[in-house]
Amino acid sequence: MTARIERLVTSGKFTLDGGSWDVDNNVWIVGDDSEVIVIDAAHDAEAIARAVGDRRLTAIICTHAHSDHIDAAPALADLTGATIWLHPDDLPLWKLTHPEREPDRHLADGQVIEAAGADLTVLHTPGHAPGAVCLYDPGLATVFTGDTLFQGGPGATGRSYSSFPTIIDSVRDRLLTLPPETKVLTGHGDATTIGAEAPHLGAWIARGH
Repeated sequence: MTARIERLVTSGKFTLDGGSWDVDNNVWIVGDDSEVIVIDAAHDAEAIARAVGDRRLTAIICTHAHSDHIDAAPALADLTGATIWLHPDDLPLWKLTHPEREPDRHLADGQVIEAAGADLTVLHTPGHAPGAVCLYDPGLATVFTGDTLFQGGPGATGRSYSSFPTIIDSVRDRLLTLPPETKVLTGHGDATTIGAEAPHLGAWIARGH
């Protein structure tokens, strides 16, 4: 049985470098009628748990450790018994939000996480954050990009722990090489495809941020 993808939008704050912004986040639930994983537990653990329902939540995968993508992860893990996965390069960011709690497991480039018909390959795509990852499932023809790639360009790099040249390298070398029909499901906002974004790489580089 092929996994299905559900989107839940939650709202809250993103805090970094002394600033705070109101944001809406995409929470992705991937799996079937019995087992799911959650990609980015944002803002509202109880709302995410309700969306999961009586299915078994096996993993909470963090695409990166900005506060708005991880603030509900420990509470959701406590509610469900799921394990929290994060790339170790983002531990300094994680500790800004959760100084008392470590993630349970470390993500590694090339690792495959299986859940109920999905096989998600971890692509380490630093730039927006040092430990940012994307999750690619060729069977679903989908890549979950967190804040690395959006409809209209790469994620923001004007804050601590981020780098514009690095995110451009990640997008060009790890994402735009995927098949053009691949759906791009993002951390905020609307979906796009690799084919829709690839022609604009030169414009993004020229824009410079």
